[in-house]
Order: sequence, then structure tokens, then C-alpha cells
Amino acid sequence: DGNRTTDAEIIRIADRDERTVVTKDHDFLDGHLLNNVPQRLLLVTTGNIRNDDLIALIEAVEPLLVEAFEHSAFVEVNRGAVIGH
Repeated sequence: DGNRTTDAEIIRIADRDERTVVTKDHDFLDGHLLNNVPQRLLLVTTGNIRNDDLIALIEAVEPLLVEAFEHSAFVEVNRGAVIGH
């Protein structure tokens, strides 16, 4: 449903398919911390960023993200760091 997909549906699909929700929305963080849903969460805390710059950032830190998810179900990425929580 594109932009009309509810948070609950995104979480359901991600958890069912063992995927990671990638978001800037702190509502997903609250759900993860309180109820462990979604099961895996990548929180982007870069502030305003162009899509091309965000894609380049994610590509540049991909090995760090993979490593962080080996130890944490909640990972944060910003312009200067990848943090496993």
C-alpha cells in the first residue's frame, strides 16, 4: 500500500519475514523498546539528509551494520557512527 501501509503492518511483515525495519520514526523505537516489535530495528538519526546521501552513507557503513546486528537487535546509524544498543 506504499505510503498508506500502517506501522503495524510494516512490523508484521518485517517480523514474519525476519527483516529489519529501517526508519527515522521514533514510534518504531518505542515499540521495539517496550514490546520488542519490530524484532530488528535500524534507526537513522542523521537529521535532514538527501536520499542520495543517505544511500551513500548506508553503503559506506554496511559492514559495520552487519556486524552490529550480529550482537544487537536495535542499531542506530548517524553521520558519524553505527551504534548497537
